[in-house]
Amino acid sequence: MINVKDQVYAALCQVSDNVTDCYPKDWEHDLAIQYMEEENNVAEYTDMQEQKAYCRYRVDIWHRKSTSAAAVAVDAAIAALGLKRTQCMDVDDPSGRKHKTMRYEMIIDVKTQEVFHPY
Repeated sequence: MINVKDQVYAALCQVSDNVTDCYPKDWEHDLAIQYMEEENNVAEYTDMQEQKAYCRYRVDIWHRKSTSAAAVAVDAAIAALGLKRTQCMDVDDPSGRKHKTMRYEMIIDVKTQEVFHPY
């Protein structure tokens, strides 16, 4: 298993200082970002050792007016880590805030830390 959660958090902090890995509690800011590691497992296992790890992250963005600018900034920050965006969609939110969900995936060589895209 490869842990890239700290790098994802640091990348998202470049976009906003209201970033959390749980449901946002601070709604005073216009922008709130939540990230979640949805999957982190073995993608290739040979010679009794993990060779490659598959990671998938979900990033949720809330904004009072529009998630567009934040989504572009999040996409650039996360893509710089080698994760590939596989989904981006608006979500109906009963709070009245704009809400966007984005998903990212990558495969990492455990020994060399080289990133491969699953598609």
